[in-house]
Amino acid sequence: MGSAADGVRLHLRLHLAAGVGPRTFRAVVNHFGDLERAFAAGPAGLRAVDGVGAQTARAVFEVDDEAVDAELALVDQCGAQVIAFDAPDYPVALRNTHDPPAVLYVRGRLEAADAISLAVVGSRRCTHYGMEQANRFGGLLGRAGFTVVSGGARGIDTAAHRGALDAGGRTIVVMGCGLRHFYPRENRELFDSIVADGRGAIVSELPMATDIKAQNFPRRNRIISGLSQAALIIEAARRSGSLITARMADEQGRPIFALPGRVDSPFSQGTNQLIRDGATLVQNLDDILEQLGHLGERVQEVAPADALDETPKPLPVALDETETKIVAVFDTEPLSIDRIAAASGLAAHEVVAAMTTLTLKGVVAQQPGNVFLLKRPANGKNA
Repeated sequence: MGSAADGVRLHLRLHLAAGVGPRTFRAVVNHFGDLERAFAAGPAGLRAVDGVGAQTARAVFEVDDEAVDAELALVDQCGAQVIAFDAPDYPVALRNTHDPPAVLYVRGRLEAADAISLAVVGSRRCTHYGMEQANRFGGLLGRAGFTVVSGGARGIDTAAHRGALDAGGRTIVVMGCGLRHFYPRENRELFDSIVADGRGAIVSELPMATDIKAQNFPRRNRIISGLSQAALIIEAARRSGSLITARMADEQGRPIFALPGRVDSPFSQGTNQLIRDGATLVQNLDDILEQLGHLGERVQEVAPADALDETPKPLPVALDETETKIVAVFDTEPLSIDRIAAASGLAAHEVVAAMTTLTLKGVVAQQPGNVFLLKRPANGKNA
């Protein structure tokens, strides 16, 4: 029997071949029993596997030691590792799905505790409400001991990752490109901090140099749901990619949770439809724990005393100079436009324009009578 390193090399030889996806990989292994026998059979032997034609068989044997060495060099350069499907540290939940990746490229560490995990996903284009709720649930789940799994995208995904980290929890980012790339680029600092602080992992099934291509993202969603015990959809339009995660979670037998949204908001049409179709409506962490049965009970037993606190942690909001002046005049009383203008020294039209953006940012709320109330503090940094 070969060493673990030899096993990884054989996995990569087959994985890197053109035309070989996870299902073909499993078909080859199931046919021969192991990869050593598969490669010993040669191209002609591989053609005996259902779904493997002459072109794919040739492609497998075109991946030589030099190609594997080049791939492993990229892995080392990025401080990553390759976990083969048959390795003991390959995630059990993912292994037991019908279409698991042949290998996982991992930056950071996957730990045994990550078996208790929950996917939190939603749209890139989202409302402030969606961002706030993703951050809130990321924090609640992180404090309760769940690892939050998401796709690292702008919007809901990023807020969920940050919520988990801010709460002291762990998070896993599943990429739709090779780990040599960062997507979105503005999240590079977030991804690096997850790894550097030992708070989770960045994973992908794609070869290291695989570029950022739209067609790769839907398939990575099966890994997000496959790593998780359930999936929570925070905010999704009717055609949002996060609905693919929900569909795949359903196919994998995972419970699906959805946060309700405004009936007139296009950003909530997808999640509201999920609820209509049978997803569990979620308003708080208890709604999730109740549906998870014994797992939910276990989490409640071992979670810290304050882990189930429903007090949401507000997102930091950047304010420009005008908005900062306006927020400074508020106390606990609602204020009219005229009073805000007089107290801040700003013209009324400047206040009107700023109140619109402050309302969208969730810093103030408009009340009847055209008065405004400060909802929560902001960080006051310039935008």
